[in-house]
Amino acid sequence: MTLNLPNILTILRLAAAPGVVVMFLYFHRPWADWFALVLFVVAALTDFLDGYLARAWKQETKLGAMLDPIADKAMVIIALIVITGFSGMNPWILLPATVIIFREVFVSGLREFLGDTAGTLKVTKLAKWKTTAQMVAIAMLFATGAFEHYFGMQSLAMTSEMVEAAITGTGPDDLGLRWKYQGMNISWWGGIIMLWLAGVLTLASGWDYFQKARPYLKDGAT
Repeated sequence: MTLNLPNILTILRLAAAPGVVVMFLYFHRPWADWFALVLFVVAALTDFLDGYLARAWKQETKLGAMLDPIADKAMVIIALIVITGFSGMNPWILLPATVIIFREVFVSGLREFLGDTAGTLKVTKLAKWKTTAQMVAIAMLFATGAFEHYFGMQSLAMTSEMVEAAITGTGPDDLGLRWKYQGMNISWWGGIIMLWLAGVLTLASGWDYFQKARPYLKDGAT
């Protein structure tokens, strides 16, 4: 096994996946949200960087080819579990998250079954768009958690009339509730839209992989 810089970046991305959970175990919110967001974004950027460097420096290895999809799947699945948990099992998040996780398990099972012919299921542009949409959605939803926590804590001692006045601009807003409320809504709806888009792309890419694998699933096929 060759350990070069692209492979090291991939290994660090794989290690960052459970690191997202650690942020919520050892830090209080909203710091946990911000740390998880930064960790996830930096790890997501290495997804582009390790592949680019491997191709540019002609350092593509079997270790990197094996670890790269595992790191991507681990990042996305673990982050979705965390987000689903702190969202209170919100169906707007739970449904597309279920589709995404199911697809990842299904395609991994196909690859394992195909064995030496798994090269049939090469990564497509559709799958790359799917991964990009997933990572953007997850990053935005982590930001939602931070805004939501700030807004909730700072408005806790205020009456609903005071909060509404601060948000609408008809009253004082010494704590900056308005921009926190706007940030919460923008990141929430942006994240939800991207997550559902990722869910649709996930289904499409999963179906594409299944169609490519169908000839090898017939009895007697080699």
